[in-house]
Amino acid sequence: MASAPITPPQKARILAEALPFIRAFHASTLIIRFGGGAMADPVLKEGFARDVALLRLVGMNPIIVHGGGWRIDDLLQTMGIEIRRHRGVRVIDEATLNVIEMVLGEINQELVGLINKFGAKAVGLSGQDGRFIHARRMTLPPGEAVGVTPDLGLVGEVESIDPDVIHLLVSRGFIPVIMPIGVGADGTAYHINSDGFAGQLARTLHAEKLILMTNVPGVHDRDGKLAFVLTASEAEELLRDGVVRAEMQPRVTAALAAVREGVRSVHIIDGGVGSALLLEVLTNSGIGTAMRSDAGPHFLADSRSYFAGAVDE
Repeated sequence: MASAPITPPQKARILAEALPFIRAFHASTLIIRFGGGAMADPVLKEGFARDVALLRLVGMNPIIVHGGGWRIDDLLQTMGIEIRRHRGVRVIDEATLNVIEMVLGEINQELVGLINKFGAKAVGLSGQDGRFIHARRMTLPPGEAVGVTPDLGLVGEVESIDPDVIHLLVSRGFIPVIMPIGVGADGTAYHINSDGFAGQLARTLHAEKLILMTNVPGVHDRDGKLAFVLTASEAEELLRDGVVRAEMQPRVTAALAAVREGVRSVHIIDGGVGSALLLEVLTNSGIGTAMRSDAGPHFLADSRSYFAGAVDE
């Protein structure tokens, strides 16, 4: 059964509800990791690009990070390249890295084109551009080698991020769209987990928010219910006790590190929900799971009542 159309008074209420959030987050940096259902659905992907453009046009500074998801596996299978993983981490050789860079490049240009279509100015970047993502090879602990390979191959982790190119683009009104390929000291390219990179970028830029889009509603608590707000300590306990599912652990770990190091809030949301980004940033109720530090001050503890009061004034 189709839902009833939104009436003009309802539309006015929605706009009024967004106003205090626009005011509160004006000129704030938002790191958004694109993924989940929005990557697979052209309608959701276009909606995401429209929403990113809207956030920029009302004065926020969104920065997009994306991975390749299922599209990498699809192309590897099409090309007959073996897919290898260890504890959920992809093992990457030269041929696999070439495919990853190909897929990431395609997704990057798709997002840049869509965001530009809606009136904002997006620029695609790789960490190799200006060598602004300094990476090192991720190695396994002793006794954890994969077959005859002493490490995971061309899998990297962030050593440091040079923010100058990001600051320059944002200051000129551009939206950086970043694919997580880093560069080692010897010029070797490495693929970096997009969740971990997004978290590191948020910490480097002292972002107001880190938003991780996934294909699930958020983080579930011990009772299997969606946790709307978690403190860092609560999230750490869920990780330690094995409550967080394996596929969500990298995201929760990245979120935890971000709030521990100064990012005011992290939001894990379902990218398969239409306008999920706007629901999180511009509404009282939000969406998904919000994570905050154990100590305030911060918006999350009483944001709903605060903003509801601001709207009603």
